[in-house]
Amino acid sequence: MPETAFPPQPIAAWRRAVLKVGSSLLAAEGGGLSTRHALGLAEFVAACHRAGREVVLVSSGAVAAGRAIVRGSASGAELAARQALAALGQTQMVALWQRFFDRPVAQVLLTHDDLRNRRRYLNARATLHELLRLGALPVVNENDTVAVDELKLGDNDNLAAIVAALVDADVLFIATDIDGLYSADPRSVAEARPIAMVEAVTPAVLAMAGGAGSSVGTGGMRTKLEAATKAAAAGIETCLFNGTRAEVLRDLAGDRLCGTRFRAGAERLQARKYWLRHAPAAVGHIEIDAGAVRALGAGRASLLPGGIVEVQGEFMRGDLVEVARRERDGLRPVARGIVQYGAAEIRRIARRHTREIAELLGYSYGENVIHRDDLVLLATKIPA
Repeated sequence: MPETAFPPQPIAAWRRAVLKVGSSLLAAEGGGLSTRHALGLAEFVAACHRAGREVVLVSSGAVAAGRAIVRGSASGAELAARQALAALGQTQMVALWQRFFDRPVAQVLLTHDDLRNRRRYLNARATLHELLRLGALPVVNENDTVAVDELKLGDNDNLAAIVAALVDADVLFIATDIDGLYSADPRSVAEARPIAMVEAVTPAVLAMAGGAGSSVGTGGMRTKLEAATKAAAAGIETCLFNGTRAEVLRDLAGDRLCGTRFRAGAERLQARKYWLRHAPAAVGHIEIDAGAVRALGAGRASLLPGGIVEVQGEFMRGDLVEVARRERDGLRPVARGIVQYGAAEIRRIARRHTREIAELLGYSYGENVIHRDDLVLLATKIPA
């Protein structure tokens, strides 16, 4: 195999990553799934685990695996046929990854609707964070058996970018079967130049994207550029590389990329805080006492129920809500954040200790009404 046209370049140190693996790297020539390239990718993930890093895997391949189970079936062009093949092949795809690891592999099936709905978004995030805490390897795939519109797009690249933001990843790795982004399709244009660094995905960069590169895959370079754009907006860098090359994977485990690096549009925390500061908030607010004001003003504190005085308005778990303190001339907003409980629930647990939440509600979403990672102060210094 000839050497890659992309020289090694250093990538920033990272703690948590999302790795997207496409069908072209998993599908066997005669149908079903192959370990040929999956083994090298699994060795990369294992090396990350040994270094104390966390990885969430977004893996395609369920439809390709289903075709091998039901040989002679329809090609999968019809939506219902593809959904059935995905249902048949999903367990095969997860089993493929489990054979490489001693740690448990957890299947997580999502649709874009799960991630648009704030309540389901928070539930999915909590589940993935808990799986990582337990030392499991989450394997995420689109729920192709029910995701009608998304299945037509077949877009796990964009799903991987959304998952990267969901789990607060430092970097998004996209493994494909070509070396990186070129100025044109290298399979048909001999003069195509390798693009090692992309500062921003502009219309000119999008024009470099070709079509799908494999008969078993459904995405192409354009969806990878769209995913890099989404990740950059969340402050996450994207690394695109050839997952069929063992030497590329070895370099990647040593924080050297032979491929295309897409810079983040902003520092990850800054991007999230900007969104929290400027996104439309739900109607209503949470009034807090002086002690809670001081705790939030000190930085890196979450809002607990004990510091809540009153709740105005009606909002749901997952909504963005303003937090205010009472002054002589009325309420003054001091922070904004995503609530873990709805307005009615917060009224019931206000002024109470966190250990009483489950007893009062009959369940618990955790001790925080607003977690510190989901909260932004509206002033650099909050007066006591």
